[in-house]
Amino acid sequence: MTHEIAVIPGDGIGREVTPAAVEVLEALPVDLEFVHAEAGDATLEETGEALPAETRAVAEEADATLFGAVGETAADVILPLREVVGSFANVRPARAYPGLDAVKPETDLVFIRENTEGVYSGIESEITEGVRTLTRVVTEEASREIAEYGFRYAQRNGYDDVTVAHKANVMRETDGLFLETAERVAEERDADYDTALMDALAMHLIIHPEDYGVVVCPNLAGDMLSDLAAGLVGGLGLLPSANIGHENALFEPVHGSAPDIAGQGVANPAAMLFSAAMLLEHLEYPDEAARLREAVEATLAEGPHTPDLGGDAGTEDVTAAVLDRL
Repeated sequence: MTHEIAVIPGDGIGREVTPAAVEVLEALPVDLEFVHAEAGDATLEETGEALPAETRAVAEEADATLFGAVGETAADVILPLREVVGSFANVRPARAYPGLDAVKPETDLVFIRENTEGVYSGIESEITEGVRTLTRVVTEEASREIAEYGFRYAQRNGYDDVTVAHKANVMRETDGLFLETAERVAEERDADYDTALMDALAMHLIIHPEDYGVVVCPNLAGDMLSDLAAGLVGGLGLLPSANIGHENALFEPVHGSAPDIAGQGVANPAAMLFSAAMLLEHLEYPDEAARLREAVEATLAEGPHTPDLGGDAGTEDVTAAVLDRL
């Protein structure tokens, strides 16, 4: 069966790491057909829309989307794209890899982030001059769905530790509902779990990341905690992510468009290549996903390395090394 993959490179280094991922995927024995589309800052300047209708259609009709990064138009592109693919879960692994100078080499975390509501619901208003509000939306349905996904993910991938992050001591109604729902799910599944206030958790993750495995988070907390964890393993250039829907999905590196190095050919493609491995797993190519992940990990361990990891190699050099190992 041929799987159609929408490819949206976006802006900045997205235009460098996305072709690298496509090149590597094309080298594997998988039946993928790539359909290219545009979105982002440059697309806005050219067409007047950051996310044209034709790009939405390509992502909606594809079996999965490989997305690079965008700049100032991020909120106008990635949030709608996540809606287009029906994503309810954002999966963000943060692992330390052998051969790299990680702050905490013992780190092996996966953040399961609610992906549809919270403060990212987009409900903002100016009620009078100098006063603006943001409405935080938390529903039992979405909370249950992300909790169930988080516990399934932990069981499927061999994680014993599940932590539910929250701030129910202050946001009593919204995070209170999130926490209560996650606890009910754990009880129904007879699953072990811990809970943690998200601000205290941020501190404990830095000191003892080995004490944690899967962290189930509300939307904003998952965004912030996963970025914090990137600092433990070597930076955002190593973090992939998956936006999972029931029938569709979108895969992207956690890093942004990095305009300071865009066009120089030195962007680290590891996060995008790991995202491509997650795409393969989603499409039920587990062996090929494992091969790709092992090739990237071996390259991280032995080199070559891009400047963010202390080396002087370029994006193409690292991609070629991964292809050689495949």
